[in-house]
Amino acid sequence: MWAFYFNFVKPDTNIVYTMHIGAILPLFYLPPIEIFHEVLNHSSQLIIEKHEHFPKQTYRNRASIHSANGKLDLIVPVLKGKKDHTPVRDVKISYDFDWQRLHWLSLQTSYRSSAFFEFYEHDFAPFYEKRYEFLFDYNEGLFAMLLKLLKLDMKYTFSESFEKVYPEMDDFRNSIHPKIPSTYQTKPYFQVFEDRNGFLPNLSIVDLLFNQGPKSGQFIQSST
Repeated sequence: MWAFYFNFVKPDTNIVYTMHIGAILPLFYLPPIEIFHEVLNHSSQLIIEKHEHFPKQTYRNRASIHSANGKLDLIVPVLKGKKDHTPVRDVKISYDFDWQRLHWLSLQTSYRSSAFFEFYEHDFAPFYEKRYEFLFDYNEGLFAMLLKLLKLDMKYTFSESFEKVYPEMDDFRNSIHPKIPSTYQTKPYFQVFEDRNGFLPNLSIVDLLFNQGPKSGQFIQSST
């Protein structure tokens, strides 16, 4: 895959950024911090994949948070399609059990004592009250809100068809995966249960937000 880069220095700082021409990204549920690192590094052109077949056991319907007992995965259940290969935009969320209540209780239990949970609580609560039919719409709503909370003024478009290869862009559709060790080095920050479990890197962006608050966007920028 071809990748093109250019460097620039952020005004009034000595921070040098390496920028790529663009990237193709999937939509994740409460994405890991790494996604926003790549969003910043590829801000010139961001394309959200809308036409891929839905892959199982990925961050598209799961997120990892820091609970009292260590890393906890929150999984959004989806309805099984009539065929094995369902376009991601057509995947429907299952409400056979009250997963929204379970996820919200897990977030409250894990982060109620964090410095900024109450600061953001009203932003997140509606996503655990309203029933979204499609996972893609749910994730896109969360992604747009998270960019706003992080104060990242990023524009993105959606893919118009499925392409196996994007020759002049970096492709993150398969590389950021729960079962693939990440090479992204999360700069340490305070975590509520760090004294019990140690620092857990590259968790869901909510872990950074609830612990670092409005400084989270600057934190990601300083670590790019």
